[in-house]
Amino acid sequence: MNLPVLADLLASRGLRLLPGSYAVPVELLVQLPDATIIRFTARGTTLRLRSYSPDALTTIAIPAECGCGDHHPQTGPSRVTLSRYAVPLEEHVIDGELAFGWRHHEAGLLRLADATTHFLALLDTLRTRELVGVA
Repeated sequence: MNLPVLADLLASRGLRLLPGSYAVPVELLVQLPDATIIRFTARGTTLRLRSYSPDALTTIAIPAECGCGDHHPQTGPSRVTLSRYAVPLEEHVIDGELAFGWRHHEAGLLRLADATTHFLALLDTLRTRELVGVA
C-alpha cells in the first residue's frame, strides 16, 4: 500500500488524506466529513490518534535554500501542517509495549498497510465515543 491507495481507501469512507502525510514513519493527517482534523502517528512503541478543530491547520512557506532572492524566490513551496499552537480535542493511544510486547521502536517500523489497520481501529473508537456522547 502507498499513500495514493490509502487516499482512495479513505475517500471511500468519506475521509480526506491531507498533504503532510507520510508513509515512513507513518504520520497521517486526515480530514473527517465534519472538517475535524485527525493526526495519527506511529513512533517508538506508541500508536497515537489525536483530533483537532478545523482551524488547527495552517500553511507554512518553506524558505528557499540560499534565501538571497537572486537565484531563488524568497520563499519556497507551501506545506499544510498543524499549527504549533494546536491543542488536541481528544487523544487515543495504543501502547505497543502493553498490547504487543514491543520494546524499542516497532511502531516506527510499521508498514503503511499495517499502521492503517491500527489507524482505522482507533478512528472507530473515536467515532463510537462520539455516537455514545462520551467526551
